[in-house]
Amino acid sequence: MNIIFFGPPAAGKGTQAKIIQDKYGLQQLSTGDMLRAEIEAGSDLGLKAKTLMDQGMLVPDDVVIGMIARRIDSPACAKGAIFDGFPRTVAQAEALDDMLAARGKKIDIVMALSVDQDKLVARMEKRAAEEGRSDDNIAALKKRLEQYNSYAAEVLPYYRARGDVPDIDGNQDIGGVTMQIERILAGK
Repeated sequence: MNIIFFGPPAAGKGTQAKIIQDKYGLQQLSTGDMLRAEIEAGSDLGLKAKTLMDQGMLVPDDVVIGMIARRIDSPACAKGAIFDGFPRTVAQAEALDDMLAARGKKIDIVMALSVDQDKLVARMEKRAAEEGRSDDNIAALKKRLEQYNSYAAEVLPYYRARGDVPDIDGNQDIGGVTMQIERILAGK
């Protein structure tokens, strides 16, 4: 099973992906986590990505798609994947569809997490304090929210046109959000 968690920064996509990964054996594929690993490793890609991410900018499509392709072919993704923060453009969505189709796979469900902006800010501030992420600051969050709203206006209709995209109330606590997701997965 391949799932996409769609939602703004700090909506809880990563938290929920880890929970679902542990329960269902799917592999979480977070482009943000993959990029942060490159940054930590000090690679050329990591240095370039850090500069962009610290400014609230997005990393180029070809880099992100290449990282995803390498991961989807790994044994860890044998049962499926949870895409967290990807795709961000219709071109990425189409490339993901093509990549999966070439492997005899598809996206099984897209879930849209919605969270009030004040909760997003509070979560981002808490995450910055706990994890020390340099891209978790108010200026970067505002820029990332603007970018999310822009690409969501494109990408969500792409998936909605292909089928149902259930909305998840991300304002609830972690357990409440997980229960909503598991009810949806039980119907698949």
